[in-house]
Amino acid sequence: MNKYGIYMFLVVTLLTASLSSSADDEVQYDDTDWTTRHCLLEAHMVVDLSSPVPGVIARVKVKRGDKVRKGKVVVQLRSEVEQAMVDLNRAQVEFGKITALRNQELFEQELISEQEKDEIELRSEMSRLELAAAQMRLQQKNITSPINGIILQRLMDPGEYVGEDPILKIASLDPLYVEAVLPKELFGTVKNKMIADVALEAPIGGVYKAEVVVVDQAIDAASGTFGVRLTLPNPKNIIPLGLKCKVRFSSE
Repeated sequence: MNKYGIYMFLVVTLLTASLSSSADDEVQYDDTDWTTRHCLLEAHMVVDLSSPVPGVIARVKVKRGDKVRKGKVVVQLRSEVEQAMVDLNRAQVEFGKITALRNQELFEQELISEQEKDEIELRSEMSRLELAAAQMRLQQKNITSPINGIILQRLMDPGEYVGEDPILKIASLDPLYVEAVLPKELFGTVKNKMIADVALEAPIGGVYKAEVVVVDQAIDAASGTFGVRLTLPNPKNIIPLGLKCKVRFSSE
């Protein structure tokens, strides 16, 4: 064998070894070990966030891809009128407190009747209730996230009028749902609370434990399959939506 032939032999040998090593690293089990290769990661919950009241957007405090916590203000509507009403009602409440104290002294001196005293106290209580209502209307102008999650879409911008249409789309990523399709021959053998291995495709990769939470009670006649849902913990939101995967049920 000449030098060129020896060189080509070495190159082919090295390439073959490299490909074999890569395949071993990527797939930890043979495909025959897996119950199904047809599964997909989906969000635990997706919320189309809208406003409880109509108005004009003053500020959207998040953008696509941001993480949000439950209760965090994500959108603010213009609220100048509502703030003015709160200030007015608060002043009326303070005035009512002073008036009630003065009229208590007048009542003790028998300068006003008990009925007049009760009417003044009633007006003071009504002022407190009006203040509470005004504060509630003002609070509705600050729209908060109902879940911990990720902003999938920002659908509106400052200056736009808000009616019934959603402003943001938020997805909860912990836990994730693993939506799997199993052959009908396994119907009855897969039950709730069973544990399964879930292998994720690149770029995440790895094998994770998931628990069965839903087993469909209907078999698709056309494909001869049924659906199973598992929950996969994702506390740090490291695993993204939309990854394909495969599932293998363990004996644990």
